Amino acid sequence: MTPAIDLARKEGISHTLHEYAHDPKSESYGAEAAEKLGLNPDQVFKTLVVETDRGELVVAVVPVSGSLNLKQLAKAVNGKKAAMADKQKVQRTTGYVLGGVSPLGQKKALITVIDNSAKNFSTIHVSAGRRGLEIELTPDDLARLTGAGFADIRA
Repeated sequence: MTPAIDLARKEGISHTLHEYAHDPKSESYGAEAAEKLGLNPDQVFKTLVVETDRGELVVAVVPVSGSLNLKQLAKAVNGKKAAMADKQKVQRTTGYVLGGVSPLGQKKALITVIDNSAKNFSTIHVSAGRRGLEIELTPDDLARLTGAGFADIRA
């Protein structure tokens, strides 16, 4: 189990796990998950960690079918600018390896923003904490477990 799955179970959150054989040559972990699991790419969300101009790390949860609008994310957390965080810093802070970063069960609780498009679905898929493993849950449950807010952060 992963910290993400442990958290969902501990909190009694209804969820479903989906496992697939991860290809180490894959360039897009989220797109690979959508393809191998036969899911709508708008319903599969990637977890990105950015650093704001104030030096804080923020988690952005956006559909794999799109990209992150850094300006909109910065605005959502009352910042002016944001940039993708250093990969090593992401791994140290979240406790997850890249490609398996889950918004759930991170080592350090970070401010989290989920793209508003998640509300279009009864359930969404995010990384369950390792490459090749997705967790399906409601957007509201994800927000509750992470303390997240919703905003238009998709480019």
